[in-house]
Amino acid sequence: MTETNMNPEFDDLFTDDNGELELAERNALRRVAGLSTELTEITEVEYRQLRLERVVLVGVWTEGTLEDAENSLAELAALAETAGSQVLDGLVQRRSRPDPSTFIGRGKVGELRDAVVTSGADTVIADGELSPSQLRSLEQEIKVKVIDRTALILDIFAQHAKSREGKAQVELAQLQYLMPRLRGWGEALSRQAGGSAGGSGGGVGLRGPGETKLETDRRRIRTKIARLRREIAQMSTARDTKRHNRHRHLVPSVAIAGYTNAGKSSLLNRLTGAGVLVEDALFATLDPTTRRAQTSDGRHYTLSDTVGFVRHLPHQLVEAFRSTLEEVTASDLIVHVIDGSHPDPQGQVKAVREVLGDIGADEVREILVVNKMDAIDADMVLELRAEWPDAVFVSAHSGAGIDKLRLVIEQELPQPAVEMRVVVPYIRGDLVSRIRQRGEVLSTEHRGDGTVLHARVDEALAAELRPFEMAAETA
Repeated sequence: MTETNMNPEFDDLFTDDNGELELAERNALRRVAGLSTELTEITEVEYRQLRLERVVLVGVWTEGTLEDAENSLAELAALAETAGSQVLDGLVQRRSRPDPSTFIGRGKVGELRDAVVTSGADTVIADGELSPSQLRSLEQEIKVKVIDRTALILDIFAQHAKSREGKAQVELAQLQYLMPRLRGWGEALSRQAGGSAGGSGGGVGLRGPGETKLETDRRRIRTKIARLRREIAQMSTARDTKRHNRHRHLVPSVAIAGYTNAGKSSLLNRLTGAGVLVEDALFATLDPTTRRAQTSDGRHYTLSDTVGFVRHLPHQLVEAFRSTLEEVTASDLIVHVIDGSHPDPQGQVKAVREVLGDIGADEVREILVVNKMDAIDADMVLELRAEWPDAVFVSAHSGAGIDKLRLVIEQELPQPAVEMRVVVPYIRGDLVSRIRQRGEVLSTEHRGDGTVLHARVDEALAAELRPFEMAAETA
């Protein structure tokens, strides 16, 4: 990777009265150190077998600190690696806003082209969502494939989707992203169905301008988008039915949400023994997993693992995965998992809460859980405790703090509304079992005529228990 070329006073940038950045800083296209994942000691044959795309990353730093910009590009590098690419170089351009034509500014495109030629890269990945015109301009100037952050995330989702619904959701998001980016490359007029291009088989009444290849592609994509939306709606019916049944039986639901690779699946396995896939990779979990758990007093509730979030999560994915994300929206409690070992956990929390707001889950009660305590030094632990004094600190890997987390979840679960004392005959053991599963048992006593329970239960179960309720003076 190219040697770092950073001004030591870069952190002290300021803006003038008009809000414009200093000319020297705007002109600086800076390399970000430590992003190269180029393989060493590998033979040409082995490299050809791997067929990894060789990429250069480029970002525009418009706000925040230099550290924020480098963290964003480092995350882009991790995304590129997850997609199977080999990161060769990373560059950041300081601008007040992305250039509307070329993203980084036409004067800097030549420098980016030189970096691509020098490194031998075959792809450039932009840290942001490029407009169709920006994408086209960059490809024409640099002469290699250019993709943006959104396309990269969509590609990773496509690789990791396993279920039929997950694959359909990813395909829908990809088509929605592709639709405005279809290009004819000047060939559209020569590929019309009508006129002389239609051949002699067109016949009278069928000649004319016809439909271009670009128009045909767009029509087909619109048709496929409509079909995928219908399929996803049908496939979500089963999950909606299960969710409705849980609500009908008043089983509280807890959703595990958080940034991608924060350890949500590991935490679910620790809490429930679910045995779901755990992988040190971004977006390893796309399909939600729901497991049953139990409080210390016997109440049942559900825990759901959900897809991870990321900075600038493509809006196409949020829309396509909306039915899946409803597991979070419809929950009674959100366990928000934070990767305590990440360089910018605060930024991750902000990004997750933005997505929760987008899907309407920002009003659901939240428990902050700082994970990966086994990978954090003592000073960082003190900083995080000062940042989030009410958070629960755990290690899903070692199991530290898991018992405390179970207790906090139990305390935060919604409490049954009706408190009553009942004498349940011994032949109605089914009622006792349901009280323990759905309610909160405050005390138990065994008498000759049955089991005396002082409990809080939901209104539906309270109605069934009315015939067994003890009189006030007896109670």
